[in-house]
This record gives sequence, structure tokens and C-alpha cells, in this order.
Amino acid sequence: MASPLHDSVLAARTRIDAAARAAGREPASVRMLLATKTQDAATVLDAVASALEIAAARGDDTPVLLGENRVQELVEKAPALTDLVAAGRLDVHMIGTLQRNKVNQMLATVTGMESVDRLSVAQAVAARCVRDGRVLDVMVQVNVSEEDTKAGVAPSDAVALATQVAALEGLRLTGFLTIGARSDDDAVVRAGFARLRAVRAEVLASGAPGTDDAHELSMGMSTDLELAVAEGATIVRVGTAVFGARPPL
Repeated sequence: MASPLHDSVLAARTRIDAAARAAGREPASVRMLLATKTQDAATVLDAVASALEIAAARGDDTPVLLGENRVQELVEKAPALTDLVAAGRLDVHMIGTLQRNKVNQMLATVTGMESVDRLSVAQAVAARCVRDGRVLDVMVQVNVSEEDTKAGVAPSDAVALATQVAALEGLRLTGFLTIGARSDDDAVVRAGFARLRAVRAEVLASGAPGTDDAHELSMGMSTDLELAVAEGATIVRVGTAVFGARPPL
């Protein structure tokens, strides 16, 4: 029996594929991240099962990508996810702000972190990774719209932070994350995504140690993924498109 979420996962994947083709890109060049904030473990497993089935039908053996915003939710869902992660069928990324006192809890489950916005957090994560003998994939979060309500380093400081993070033992800088501008003007939203692409280009061109792998652009969500893909997104984060509107907190 198909997962109850199969149709919505397939619809989201189909949107991403169509956006990629419209931009002259290969659909496989854009990964879909399931943003599972507020979803319980059973619902998350349904979505992952659907994504795995859809990927298999496409001949895609890339692990399904899942993102959590809160460490507490990550801890609660971890027992349901551990076997899939161990089997290489699921990647779990932290996509929310991390407090330094929760580093150990986060690292117990995640395979990557997309929301590094301060050197102090990166240093804390790196120190624990070195102690554990592991290397964690990380991205720097950039507040391209410079809105006060959004996390992330300012674009003017992003290159400096990225090169500092890239130099830390225990971390591998793989790219950048942003949240699109809160605007009804598509041109404004696209400009923000283009700004992140420019940050990536500057970091890659810098030749700074540890920056060679910083190719990922995690940008675009359910409401603006087409604009993000047009500007080069390699990861888009879909939540409401798959799970529906979240209940008020």
C-alpha cells in the first residue's frame, strides 16, 4: 500500500523537476529536502518511504534528505530514523538555529548542518567532531534579504565566515543556505537567491583552504522553489507542499 503522503511527495518532486527543466537544468541536479518541523515520527516515516519509492522509480539511489529545525524534535524522532541513516538511505540535516549547549544532541543523529551562522557555533561543532573522529558536512546560512526576523550572517560578512568555517578541522564546507525574501515581488525574491549564488562564486574563487567543495545552494521552499531553481538551487526545502499547513504554535 502506498504511503498516505505519496501523492504530495510526488507532486513536490514533479514541481522541482519542471522548474529544473524550465531553467535548462537536469532534474537530478536539484535534491528535495523534506522539512519535517512539527511532524511526528510516523508522518515523517511515511514521507520518507514515499520519497524512497519515487526515487527508486526514477532510478535514483541518492539518500532521501530530511531537515529538522529544532534539536528537541530531532531527538524525539531520532529512534525512528537511525536505521535508515545507518543504511545510507536517509540524510538528516539541521536547518534551524543551533544553541551551543545542544551540539552533542544534534550530532547524535545528523549527517549535515545547513544553518551555521556564527563562528562560535561552528567552532563548538568542530571541536566535538574532532573529539569523535568524524567530519561533518556544513553550510553557512546567509540572510540575503537582511530581514531582522531571519537568521543568518549578513551577505557582506558571508565570505569571511565561510572561509573561517572551511578552515576548521572536523568540518567540510559544502555550500550555503538562505531563506528567500518575504515579498510578493518575484524579482525581489530572485535577487536574493542570485545574491547567495554570488557569495558562493566569491568563496569558490577565493582559493581559501577547505572551500573547494562549497558548491551547494540550499534555497527555495514550497512557496518559491521555482524561483530558487531558476537561480541555481541544488537543494530545495519543502514542508507545507508535502505535509500541508502547519498548525499554529
